[in-house]
Amino acid sequence: MSLFIGIDCGTQGTKGIILDRETGETLATARASHSLISGLPAGHSEQNPSDWTEALEKVLDGLLAQVERALVRGIGISGQQHGFVPLDANGKVIRPAKLWNDTSTAEECAILTKKLGGDKAVLRKTGLRFLPGFTAPKILWLKRHEPKNFKRLAHVLLPHDYLNWYLTGNYVMEYGDASGTALLDVRKRVWSKEAVRAIDPGLEKMLPNLIEAHQPAGRITPAIAERFGLSPDVLVSAGGGDNMMGAIGTGNVEPGIVSASFGTSGTIYACSKTPVVDPDGEIAAFCDSTGNWLPLLCTMNVTTATEMMRGLLGRDLRQYDEDVLKTPPGADGLVLLPYFEGERTPSVPNGTGNLFGLSRRTFTPGHFLRAAMEGATLGMNYGLLRLRALGIKPKEIRVTGGGMKTPVWRQIAADVFGVSVVAMKEDEGAALGGALQAAWCVDRSAGLRTSLRDLTRRYVAVDEATRCKPNKAAVAVYKKLQAVQDDLSVTLRPVFERRAK
Repeated sequence: MSLFIGIDCGTQGTKGIILDRETGETLATARASHSLISGLPAGHSEQNPSDWTEALEKVLDGLLAQVERALVRGIGISGQQHGFVPLDANGKVIRPAKLWNDTSTAEECAILTKKLGGDKAVLRKTGLRFLPGFTAPKILWLKRHEPKNFKRLAHVLLPHDYLNWYLTGNYVMEYGDASGTALLDVRKRVWSKEAVRAIDPGLEKMLPNLIEAHQPAGRITPAIAERFGLSPDVLVSAGGGDNMMGAIGTGNVEPGIVSASFGTSGTIYACSKTPVVDPDGEIAAFCDSTGNWLPLLCTMNVTTATEMMRGLLGRDLRQYDEDVLKTPPGADGLVLLPYFEGERTPSVPNGTGNLFGLSRRTFTPGHFLRAAMEGATLGMNYGLLRLRALGIKPKEIRVTGGGMKTPVWRQIAADVFGVSVVAMKEDEGAALGGALQAAWCVDRSAGLRTSLRDLTRRYVAVDEATRCKPNKAAVAVYKKLQAVQDDLSVTLRPVFERRAK
């Protein structure tokens, strides 16, 4: 019997599972919460990395209390992408980590883009535009705003790399998460010297060694082995960003399968055997954590929109669904532009939320609640349509996240996307992906030729009872509504910019 631990360190908490390799059963689950640092200026989003290690310890203690510890063979870590964890030469955290949803670096993005010759030149040289959420502008922000801290900087890590370092003592990074820094040439899978030097000539030596997805970050340290009662031979796999691990955990390791996560933010991504670089830069040309590529769109406002509307109108989840079902698809033309936190895809960092189509008929709780679900989904579909234009052909969309627990929203998603939508039997896709990558890593380290595709086909399963197929009439309604929301977004962008000045 061999057990593998998968850990997912997200924005709101850390979750973990233990997978039994022989049966495919999830033997244990555990979670611990952590929160954002409060009181920061608008646009800033930060966490203390010590909160992650404390949560990791709690989760590991909770998991290991339910199984025989000697049977654990490997650990795989998933972490929120793009976060900047600055360490000094002794491995001490210099300042709190700036997170994926920190939008305070718009000026740094403009500086880096100009240094590399403009947006088109950046796409040629790296494959991704410099966006406020990415890691590269966060590093330049540190240099410009906290020069004393920048002088101490010796190691640049991402959140999952930091947890790998905590477990192994090694500074490494795999290609999937590295591509989300905007410092990697995603086509060649090497650090982009031009992007790195645009920040600082000395930055290259601060970046960790790049490793392949099947390679281990290392073995756990003796101190970690003693602390948790584990064998010192336990391997920690390369790990990856939450989207990369979520792709593994949903079986999205071959073309045709598309994954979508409906959480605080929303992501849709697909596996590609070749780089998919969007000439407009709206789709992120990431690498994945399997050795392939992961073209991805990210929107920043999904359950944010529905939870804000639910709180405003005082509905519990059951009442929310009942109100939505009483309202026709399209909410009689009421459209929500859900840019409550600005927006990343499309890139509208200064955007705000807007309701369009208010009338006596649409001024009801049901219309508002349905418009929130539809608006968030149409926002994600904007990116899916772009993926289709770049050659991605979804056969089905496998969904995860809190938003997809309700059949009402799953049906809306199927109607907006125009393809079948199905949830997973194991909803913690990123944690499952970590466990499967760890099993793959252990096999490859032992000289076995195990395929990750074979592992996902055996251990990843959809829940057919949740499948929703598109309704032709609703698909037609949402096609028209999509055009309205897209036009509204474009029309209001100059207004957003004037408001921000």
